[in-house]
Amino acid sequence: MAILWINLFSVYAVSLFSRFLAKPSALGPVYIKPNKFMAFVVIVIFVMISGLRNNIGDTFFYMHSFVVDPYTWEYVLSKKDMGFGILLMILKMYTANPQALVFITALVTNLLIVMVLYKYSRLFEISVYLYITSGLYIVAMNGIRQFLAGAIIFAATKYIFNGDWKKYIAVVLFASTIHQSALILIPIYFIVRRRAWTSATFTLLALAILLVLGYNQFSDAIFSAIEDTQYSNYKDFNEGGANFIRVVIQGVPVLFAYLGRHKLREIFPQSDYVVNMSLLGFIFMAIATQNWIFARFIVYFGLYNLILMSWIVKIFAKDSQRLIYYAIIVCYFIYFYYENVVVLNLIYKSDYLSL
Repeated sequence: MAILWINLFSVYAVSLFSRFLAKPSALGPVYIKPNKFMAFVVIVIFVMISGLRNNIGDTFFYMHSFVVDPYTWEYVLSKKDMGFGILLMILKMYTANPQALVFITALVTNLLIVMVLYKYSRLFEISVYLYITSGLYIVAMNGIRQFLAGAIIFAATKYIFNGDWKKYIAVVLFASTIHQSALILIPIYFIVRRRAWTSATFTLLALAILLVLGYNQFSDAIFSAIEDTQYSNYKDFNEGGANFIRVVIQGVPVLFAYLGRHKLREIFPQSDYVVNMSLLGFIFMAIATQNWIFARFIVYFGLYNLILMSWIVKIFAKDSQRLIYYAIIVCYFIYFYYENVVVLNLIYKSDYLSL
């Protein structure tokens, strides 16, 4: 964990410094533009630590597959996620070192995520800090393919804001060649492109409650909806649900967004779309308490919490903002420690980085 602690403290410090050197943005008086060089340093740190690992989650199996599988055109075309197979096939033309796969995917994933946070976060360092402490940075190391797909779609956030559904769907279709579950974002686009906290919002929440309470009755319909994805195999899988604390972590930003909805909409006009994405993340996480596999969809929605929380601080009265800021820092630090030290006892391994 020592490397991961260094990662957390260093990227927070650098991203905080980038905001101290920020300039006003052309997007509006409440937007600021963090220092580009410092943001670049954040990306470098993220990529080096993630890209040089050789463990955590499925990393070992991806590296092993890179070494032993043939990755010919015949082999690639026989698989569902052809785009990812083509990436591996191209990499194997230049190197047999599986670390190249880990590094390239870490580079693309973290580059795209930080670029979006840099553009839309009000407090850049809060978004960067929560990327780690909310667990998403570790999840990105665990589910390489799906998080790569999620990062590509996250980079298309501007198409949600601009209402450009054709370009957004094109990006989703491309990402689905890396992980087929990305196709869920096509209908999601039309759900989130509306004002938050309308009757439709509360209908979704009511539906989520019904799904959780009546999961056994609804599970067949749920798995029918994802029967053509990688997750259809989990219909009869029974290893319990997601930790309730993860539901709380996903739900807190949504709760604050509701309480401060008028101020939030005033200072961040695109906040409705971000709130709707975060709300869907909360709904999937709530359903995941019945079957943990639904927590994997947080890849596509959890990243929007990083943007949302960076604006939440600003909906409070000015004399309370410092308290809220430090409360976020402390609470998420405790969660990060609990999740990765107490529960997972996470150990970081690398052939290139060691302490």
